[in-house]
Amino acid sequence: MFELFEKTSAVCSKATTNIYSTSFSLGIRMIAKDYRWAIYGIYGFVRLADEIVDTFERNDKAELLEKFKRDTYEAIEKGISLNPILYTFQKVANQYNIGKDLIEPFFESMEADLHKKEYNKQSYNEYIYGSAEVVGLMCLKVFCDGDENQCNSLKAPARALGAAFQKVNFLRDIKSDVEDRGRIYFPTLDLRQFDELTKAEIIEDVKQDFREAYEGIKRLPISCRFGVYTSYRYYLRLLEKIERVNAKEILENRIRVANAEKMAVLAKSFFRFKFNAL
Repeated sequence: MFELFEKTSAVCSKATTNIYSTSFSLGIRMIAKDYRWAIYGIYGFVRLADEIVDTFERNDKAELLEKFKRDTYEAIEKGISLNPILYTFQKVANQYNIGKDLIEPFFESMEADLHKKEYNKQSYNEYIYGSAEVVGLMCLKVFCDGDENQCNSLKAPARALGAAFQKVNFLRDIKSDVEDRGRIYFPTLDLRQFDELTKAEIIEDVKQDFREAYEGIKRLPISCRFGVYTSYRYYLRLLEKIERVNAKEILENRIRVANAEKMAVLAKSFFRFKFNAL
């Protein structure tokens, strides 16, 4: 009956994704069924680590993160874990050859969240790589399903898409990052002088990431292209909404995309995909 534990573990990763991110859940449902469990597994893993550093205020977060890191590597090495999220992630890592070269930078960025409050250009780029770009590379491993040549040719766009998603999140979450966690990620951001020029510079940087990512999305395997494109369009829509509001409002409110807008994004994405108009 081990299959029952496997199924339960996969359901836990899927539920974690659905509860924490309706946008990613929507995109994942648009990829081929055979690969969904793996992307849920990756998201569940990174979400759990992120929760440790962001919300476990009553506990020793450094100790919990270090234990989670040890448990992750042990699960991958032994091919088993009683933690259902880690069980599914180790299965993904072992099946799709996701190694320490991608996992270690992720944990380094999570560890940075425990003590760093401001970033310079170098530390910002390192944080973006570990917290987001490697996640894009993990997903790319799944999408390419063993085709190393294809995977290598799409690494730069996959990194760009992960970076774009993360930077949009930073813009959306400036208020909570500053007020609840005391973090300022953007190296050019001075909250006392956050104006339209600074906002425009940040947004243009994100748009460049989106442009590079888009060229890669068009070359993804057909099994996942629509799902990734849907997520891309959703985050691009969120960036457009952020661009339209003034800098002060970004500091005061969390900009959102309403559910009706998400459905409109999905419909438009499907139309463009169906008629080969990406």
